[in-house]
Amino acid sequence: MRELLHYRDFRLLFVGQTLSIFGDTAMLLVLAMWAKSLTGSNGIAGSVLFAVALPGLLAPLAGLLVDRLPRRKVMISTDLVTALVVLSLLAVDGRGDLWQIYVVAFLYGASLIVFQSARSAFVQGMLPDELLGQANGVLTTVREAMRLVGPLAGAALFALLGGGAVAVVDVVTFVVSATALLAMRGPDPRPHPVEHQWWPETTAGLRHIGREPILRHLVVSCVICLLVFGFAESVCFAVVQGLGRPVEFLGVLSTVQGVGAVIAGVTTTVFIRRLGELRMVWLGLAASAVGLLLVAGHGMAPVVVGWFVFGAALPPIMVGINTSLQRRTPSELQGRVSAGFDLLTSVPYTLSIALGAVLVGLVAYRALLVVMALGVAISALYAFVTLRERPAPGRPSALRRAAPDAVRE
Repeated sequence: MRELLHYRDFRLLFVGQTLSIFGDTAMLLVLAMWAKSLTGSNGIAGSVLFAVALPGLLAPLAGLLVDRLPRRKVMISTDLVTALVVLSLLAVDGRGDLWQIYVVAFLYGASLIVFQSARSAFVQGMLPDELLGQANGVLTTVREAMRLVGPLAGAALFALLGGGAVAVVDVVTFVVSATALLAMRGPDPRPHPVEHQWWPETTAGLRHIGREPILRHLVVSCVICLLVFGFAESVCFAVVQGLGRPVEFLGVLSTVQGVGAVIAGVTTTVFIRRLGELRMVWLGLAASAVGLLLVAGHGMAPVVVGWFVFGAALPPIMVGINTSLQRRTPSELQGRVSAGFDLLTSVPYTLSIALGAVLVGLVAYRALLVVMALGVAISALYAFVTLRERPAPGRPSALRRAAPDAVRE
C-alpha cells in the first residue's frame, strides 16, 4: 500500500473512489428497498437489481468507447452524467413512479460498466505491472469496506428521510469523484486510433479472450458460478423475511458482509504476489460455496456467519479476475477486453437474477441457497483444475514506464 501511495494520481483515485463507492453501495441497495417498500414484493425488489445488471449485455460498446477516448475523460463524463440521472429520483412520489426507479437502475448499471472498464484500463496505464495486483486489491478492499457503512447508512437514511435524501448524497459523491479525476496530473492519451471497421473493432476484446487460454477458463468458471449467483439478489430479501426482520435489516447483513470482505481484501493485497491471482479465484469460489450453505441454515447465528464468509470470498475472486485481465491484455485492448468479459459474464448473471426473482416466490429460499452453493462449488472445482499460472504476455516497457514516472513522488 505504501508503494502505491507514492503515485499521486493513484492517491487521488483512491480518495475519489472511496467516496463514490460509498454512494454506490448505499444507492443500489436503496433502489431495491425503495421498490420493496412501494410494492411489498421481494420479486420486484430483485428485478430492480436485474435492471442494474441488464446493461452488461451492451458492454462491448462501452469497451469500444473506452478504447477510443481518453480514459480519464470518460470517467469524469460518466460521473457527471450519472449524478444528473440519480438526481431525477427526487421526482419519485409513489407506486405509480416505480418505472423511474427501473430507468435509473438501468442507467446506473450502464454507468458502472463504462466507468469500471475505463478505470481498469486507466490503472493499467498508471502503474507498473508488479503493482497491479496490489492496486486491484486496494480498490476491491475499498469497495467492500464501504459495505460496512454504505448500505447501513443508506438504509438508515432511507428509513429516516426517504430515498430522495440518499439520492442527494450519492450525487455529491459522484461530483467528488469527478473532481479528484480532474485534479490528476498524469497523461491521459487517446489510447487507440479511430478506425472505421465497427464490428471487428467492437468484438476485438471477445476475440482476445478466446485466444488466451487463461481468460477462456476464467470465463467458463464465472459463467458456471453466475448461472446461480444472481438468485442472491432476490433471496437476500427472503432471508431477512425468514428471520422475522424488517427490510432495513438487510443493511446490517450487508455490513457483516463488508467486515468479511475488508479482512479478506487486506489479506489478498498482502498475499497475491505469493499465491498468484489465479489461485485467489478458486479459493474465493470455494469459500463462497461454504458461506452460502451457512446462510441456508436455521437461526440468526449461521446466517450472520455465512454472510461474513460470503463477503470474505468476494475480494479474492474479484482481484484475481481483474489482475488476470490486465496482465494478459495489451493496453490498446484493455477497455474492450474488460467490457467483453463483462458481457460474457453478465448474460448468465442477468438471466439468473430474472430466474431468481421468479423462483423466490415459488421455491423455499433455503433450497435456492443450496442450489447456489452447489453451482459455485462446481465453478470452484473447474477453476482449480484449469487455472494454472503461466507467464503473461509482455507489454511495451517504454510506454508502461513513462506514465508512472510522470506522476510518482
